[in-house]
Amino acid sequence: MSAFSSASRLRRVVLPGLLLSTCALASGCSSIDRLSQIGEQPKLSAIDNPTTQPGYKPVQMPMPKPEVASYNPNSLWRNGSRAFFKDQRATHVGDLLTVTVNITDKANLSNETQRSRTNSEDSGITDFIGSKTLGVQAQKVLPGRLLTADSTASSDGKGSVNRTEALQTNVAAVVTQVLPNGNLVVEGKQEIRVNFEIRELVVAGIVRPEDIQSDNTIDSSKIAQARIAYGGRGQITDVQQPRYGQQVMDVLLPF
Repeated sequence: MSAFSSASRLRRVVLPGLLLSTCALASGCSSIDRLSQIGEQPKLSAIDNPTTQPGYKPVQMPMPKPEVASYNPNSLWRNGSRAFFKDQRATHVGDLLTVTVNITDKANLSNETQRSRTNSEDSGITDFIGSKTLGVQAQKVLPGRLLTADSTASSDGKGSVNRTEALQTNVAAVVTQVLPNGNLVVEGKQEIRVNFEIRELVVAGIVRPEDIQSDNTIDSSKIAQARIAYGGRGQITDVQQPRYGQQVMDVLLPF
């Protein structure tokens, strides 16, 4: 047995073992945390600065060239202003605005494709160099039919999608960044605990100040690069999830 085959076999044995050990350690730590919370309500997350989170990255988007604001000495109106008095809508980092999450998505698709093809090839020479005049023995040796081929192919594919989603709620978001063109990067998180289950709603994206209503609200459909997540954690969510061992086997088993 060569050294290469031995090393390959060792990798096939050791790698799954390492994966199982890692998953076991992770599940063990998670199990210890869950055991310590038996009989206790799930804890709410602390209110943190979104920009200090490990995965936070400032948003970079294509920006137009900056324009110099013009002022008219004898005019009460300034270019770019939306009111004579101070605007109470969110404009700076740290300001708050309310995001109206209104998602009603319905899709009904149905596709069917059919294909069928039949080919037949038959070529030959009936009299190869006068083989009929050479006798029976010559006809046996000389070629007659040179090529005979048949092929048949068919396929029938069908697919359908029937999906309906609806989510209506409000969440307050904080301005985390003001882009050079004036657009606002917002992020909001809401947690609601009912008995032993926590429902989480996360909204993030980029909004235009012009799309913010006079009551400092904005519809989720006007958020660019929107990231909306609605989920939960607690006893109900834990029961609905498959066990760690089942998840590991689903990943490792090739069939």
